[in-house]
Amino acid sequence: MTGFLWGDEADEFFAEAKRKRIDLEGNTSESRPRSSKGAAKDRETGPLSVTELNAWIKAALEHSIPSFALIGEVGSITKSGAGHLYLTLKDASNQISAVIWRSTWERCRFDIREGMSVLCTGKLDVYGPRGSYQIVVQKIEPQGLGPLQIAFRKLYAKLEAEGLFLSERKRALPKFPSRIGFVTSPHGAAIHDFLEVLRRRWPQTNVLVIPAKVQGEGAAAEIAQGIERAGRITPPLDILIVGRGGGSIEDLWAFNEELVVRAVVASPIPVVSAVGHEIDVTLCDLAADVRALTPSEAAERVVPNRDEIAETIISLQSRLAMVMNHRVRELDTRLKGLASRPVLNNPERLFDTPTQQLDELERMAGDAVGRSMDHRRHTFEKMASRLDSMSPLKTLARGYSLTTLEPNGQLITDTSQVDIGSIIRSRVGTGEIRSQVVTVIPE
Repeated sequence: MTGFLWGDEADEFFAEAKRKRIDLEGNTSESRPRSSKGAAKDRETGPLSVTELNAWIKAALEHSIPSFALIGEVGSITKSGAGHLYLTLKDASNQISAVIWRSTWERCRFDIREGMSVLCTGKLDVYGPRGSYQIVVQKIEPQGLGPLQIAFRKLYAKLEAEGLFLSERKRALPKFPSRIGFVTSPHGAAIHDFLEVLRRRWPQTNVLVIPAKVQGEGAAAEIAQGIERAGRITPPLDILIVGRGGGSIEDLWAFNEELVVRAVVASPIPVVSAVGHEIDVTLCDLAADVRALTPSEAAERVVPNRDEIAETIISLQSRLAMVMNHRVRELDTRLKGLASRPVLNNPERLFDTPTQQLDELERMAGDAVGRSMDHRRHTFEKMASRLDSMSPLKTLARGYSLTTLEPNGQLITDTSQVDIGSIIRSRVGTGEIRSQVVTVIPE
């Protein structure tokens, strides 16, 4: 591999290139027909065009640097509609753009991901329209994880073991927030995009921007401080959004710092992570209560759509009116049915049948009481007659008597019960005889 041209050698090369007007295809202006005026200009070595300058640089690089091998970590990746892959290759302090043409990419047997360490073979190329140089990758092989991915996985394992990413600790967002905080750069596109969507969907919401660096040295500390400050604001915020626009993994690295993750977990306010990078997930995304792919989507997630709410209200009003009309018609039909009944047309007739029934019951009760009294009287007379026939008074009336001993009234049935001088009482048919025993004659 040859190196760059330096010093006198470089001066000589560019002088020769300027003299020959090397174009983008590597052809010299000497091979093209030129007017006498153009030839005179060439001889006078007039000013160059931008295209001519880029052509010289392209030729110089292709002449001085042939194909080479390069190892680096894959940064941002973009795939064009034509199937070409544009990416950045980087190390700890520098980066360079690269392109993999579709024909080369189709021969790759692995998926290229950000953070992957790769070994590339290629050559330098100058892209004239932008005046930039890039590597045209002719072959690429995976070499494992890059240092940022290793750091990401190590910190993820630590925080995941502590339960900081558990879904059970995630909080639901209020449906109609009135105060929203946003920790981000006040000059970035993120807050602008967020406010645009918010203004269109739910403009009555108040937004408080808490400024913080979102990239570079000290960004993680400022983001964590912003989250902590948001939790102390009174009256309290309903939702806190933490995020920024898109970028490479290096640009977004502040949102992978442990300091930021722990601040998100400790926030007393539900946190939405809106780091604008849809491909990769940051640790801040995993710790937040809700993840939004972009700041614009965050606005869609945290507030309702006023047009949809209005449509819902109109729909509910229509349904309520329909239900009420149906109920009114139903009650009107029932009322008309009740009004057509005779009892309501002539209410005094309501008491005719009950009155007649009461009279009938009274008559039936009188008859029943009379029959019962007659039956009971007849039964009583029969029993009285039977009792009278069995009465001892009847026996006494036929000449018998009933004698008792005084003073205890003991019935005398034997002569041994009395002594001479005892007082006895004899019951006869017409009364009683009280006498004193003067003689006792046993049988």
